[in-house]
Amino acid sequence: MAAKLVARLASWVFVAVVGLLLPTNLFGQTLTGWPTESPPASLEPAEVQFPHYDVRTLDNGMRVVAVLHHEQPIVSVRLFVGAGMAREPADKAGLASLLAALLDQGTTSRTAQEIAETIDTIGGGLGVGASRDLTFVNAVVMSDSFELVMEIVSDIVRYPAFAVEEIERQRQQVVSGLQVSLQDPDYLAGIVFNRLVYGFHPYGRPQSGTPESLPTITSDNLRAFHETYFAPNNSILVIVGDLTADLAFETAQRVFGDWSPKPIDVLQVSEPPPPTHRLVVVDKPGAVQTEIRVGHIGVPRKHVDYLPLDMAVRVLGGEGSNRLHRVLRADRGLTYSAEASIHTLQLTGDVEARTNTRTEATAEVLRLTIEEFWRLRRQRINARELVGVQAYMSGSFPLQIETPDAIAVRVLNVLFYGLDLGDLATYRERVGAVTVDDIQRVSHEYLMPDRLSIVLVGDASAFIDDLSGIGFTGVERVPLSDLDLSTVDLTRSGLGSSE
Repeated sequence: MAAKLVARLASWVFVAVVGLLLPTNLFGQTLTGWPTESPPASLEPAEVQFPHYDVRTLDNGMRVVAVLHHEQPIVSVRLFVGAGMAREPADKAGLASLLAALLDQGTTSRTAQEIAETIDTIGGGLGVGASRDLTFVNAVVMSDSFELVMEIVSDIVRYPAFAVEEIERQRQQVVSGLQVSLQDPDYLAGIVFNRLVYGFHPYGRPQSGTPESLPTITSDNLRAFHETYFAPNNSILVIVGDLTADLAFETAQRVFGDWSPKPIDVLQVSEPPPPTHRLVVVDKPGAVQTEIRVGHIGVPRKHVDYLPLDMAVRVLGGEGSNRLHRVLRADRGLTYSAEASIHTLQLTGDVEARTNTRTEATAEVLRLTIEEFWRLRRQRINARELVGVQAYMSGSFPLQIETPDAIAVRVLNVLFYGLDLGDLATYRERVGAVTVDDIQRVSHEYLMPDRLSIVLVGDASAFIDDLSGIGFTGVERVPLSDLDLSTVDLTRSGLGSSE
């Protein structure tokens, strides 16, 4: 019995020893010959047909688009009015945004509560807002509530009450929000960047206004703005969803047909300043991170080179490529995210790279960001980068026309910026036709690394001396408490310092 036990123990020891030895040899052999595979190739994009649409202009000048989409019993109604921030008086910043916020807060025949309860009862959604170029109203409802929601949209666009108590309530909400935002480095970097790029052009003003401008906006200002720019011949209506074209146009004619047109003057504004190298540090003592914005003026949405320039900037920092993310995060671990984008508007646009980093790495991140602008301008991109951007843009296109609301946004943007509706059906083909040579040409023509507007928001004392070490002189240091976008040197006191 003892002999058997010894033999069994010996066998266990043998197995254990062999078990300890074998993995080393086996894994060594396996690792050297382990099969490797590249990620699977992208699938060929499925054919996507943009839904059928019909465009008509009512006698009063309102353009109406009906897009038939029968996959869900839903209708999306979106209305654009060409009355955005660009139309505001220079001393009334925030007027368009405040007006838009008031549209669904009561009309001459409906209270704010009645509007909200009606939309809730029919299971719909209603939204209002304003941007640099326009004011919008959008609604999404079940198909059987289409005519009712059209009447509500017409009512809030044409007959807002602008009740004094609602004006004050909305104003206080905006001012309170601004007081919080003006301590947020991300928000600060954005508004200062816009001011540097666009100067005193309307696009350079904060869209929500300022604590100084908002209290000066009166009910008379709101009514005058509405009376001047809210007109059918300054509006575009898009109706998308599960209905017939006849019903869409007949309802549009019924609820908007008696809206009288008005003469709308061509917008006359000063040109943005030419791109100029300028580095502004907004000093926020104690900040542990620095918000970084780098860029310059770009092109308007209708520009012939918009598409290839958009794709070039995507190589720099967008979907499908993103050199900035790779260099700053993957290779160096200096940030959590980095991106670049092209913002295109009716009159012009801008190119902007944005990221943030820990305070002590500010100069290094800025240097690497600017190097990537230079590299994109000077060197041809590789074919893989272009293919990645094309694959993303082509592959995501079906998602951008998946719902009635998404289709409405796409159509409205095309019409508002004066583009050809036929371009919607050829989007993928046009993306696929852009070449490496096209990217090289627009990068060289439109990117200006020697004339970048640069904004850093953070604790200046911790990094400002490092900036001279990477070649920056004439740095403008602006204490946050002294920041004023309405002045040339961005300070209230006029005592901004250069270092």
